[in-house]
Amino acid sequence: MAFQPTFESLYTMQVPEWFQNAKFGIWSHWGPQSVPMCGDWYARNMYIQDTPQYLYHVRHYGHPSKFGYKDICRLWKAENFDPDKLMALYYKAGARYFVAQAMHHDHFFNFPSKYNRMNAKEVGPMKDICGMWRDAARKYGMPFGLTEHLSASFSWWRVNKMADNHGPYKGIPYDGNDPEWRDFYFDNYEHVDGTTDASPWFTQNKAFHAYWVKVMKELIDLYTPDLLYTDGSLPFGEHWLGMADGAKPKDADYACGLEIAAYLYNKSIEKYGKNRAVYTQKDRRREIYSVGIMDVEKSQLPGIADRPWQTDTCIGNWFYDAKAPFKRPEQIIEMLVDIISKNGTMLLNILQRPDGTIDDEAVFILEELGKWFDICAEAVYDTRPYTVEGEGDTKVEINGFVESKTHWNTSDIRFTRKENAVFAFLMASRGGMTAVIRSLKDETIKDIELLGFGKVEWMKSFGVVTVKLPDTLPTEYVNVLKITTA
Repeated sequence: MAFQPTFESLYTMQVPEWFQNAKFGIWSHWGPQSVPMCGDWYARNMYIQDTPQYLYHVRHYGHPSKFGYKDICRLWKAENFDPDKLMALYYKAGARYFVAQAMHHDHFFNFPSKYNRMNAKEVGPMKDICGMWRDAARKYGMPFGLTEHLSASFSWWRVNKMADNHGPYKGIPYDGNDPEWRDFYFDNYEHVDGTTDASPWFTQNKAFHAYWVKVMKELIDLYTPDLLYTDGSLPFGEHWLGMADGAKPKDADYACGLEIAAYLYNKSIEKYGKNRAVYTQKDRRREIYSVGIMDVEKSQLPGIADRPWQTDTCIGNWFYDAKAPFKRPEQIIEMLVDIISKNGTMLLNILQRPDGTIDDEAVFILEELGKWFDICAEAVYDTRPYTVEGEGDTKVEINGFVESKTHWNTSDIRFTRKENAVFAFLMASRGGMTAVIRSLKDETIKDIELLGFGKVEWMKSFGVVTVKLPDTLPTEYVNVLKITTA
């Protein structure tokens, strides 16, 4: 049955099994903004005087009145991009779905488009980046998703209409004012107010809304993605609508987003006979996210959610940044475990350099993830939450977009379940220690094994399970007990 572009209709969407089973995906958050290797939001910050990226741009490329973002796009060649080689690494590292960036807020498309001349098939790489990723993912049977950041572009990029307020170029307009490039830089003067804030996130410009819908349909028609991600709330209704928690949203306020969610699902039904697509957005209100699933950027939820959800995060900065540190493998694994214990899924951005390659540290991270999955995959894939997400003294700090390394101790355990097995992830195990589990008092236990090792000694007394671990553990990261129940 086809979906209608209404909340009532889209609330009937059932999260596909593949998404509930995959648990771990890898994302290529990649485009022309990787060229300077200077981090996220380069296309915006290069037009904000005195920011680090503006200073880098002026001193490396020239003033943005002379050398603007359109010129950066021409420098992006992706000359060593080998999606098959990367996908082999990603699959071996444990990823079971893959997501590519279709476009960022910079209005540069990674696919051939009838509606935007600034796309990777006609400028820069001269390649259908999204299509190449899709074909590589298919070779491994991996669901393929796309992310769109266009919905926020119109107001986000108003800074390209500004000018320096001091120095040798004071008052000289940036190249976003060039009439010949107005189609790329947007005719968004209505948002130019002398400030550089990235708000409102969504414009109320109806012409842009229509453009967004047209482009999203083009994208879906080209690739029939299994996942479509919007970087923000459901377009184009944001908090300016003043909707209180629990209030019923109006279809008219979110008409564009509802139209695209329905279009995505219906195209999936047309191709597969049933819907296997997922639409994700970042509004935390159930009345909004229930048209698909909720995405949580660089953070997590505090407990088990009754509906599957996704964390999107990265190993470092969102775009390649030569100065930024990467997360270590142990932190990534611990985050993944905590997320899946709460009915979530992790989408991890692996940073690419402008030529399309990844660096040695990224390869190391992937190889370490692969070693861990070789031992512990059974406790991850196809699982569902246990009755509690875990036990112990430590909770993950939930603080906006800040992802601090959690300092676990030996009391900390996270759980998943599959058929007649409960998996206990020991967040800070040591060789030779006795693990103590207090949450299994209602379970009749038949056997316990340590994944990657074999059966271990255990006993249950007064509802408390104690397990003697071997002196040498199978992995230096999170170790997992498989507890077979009656």
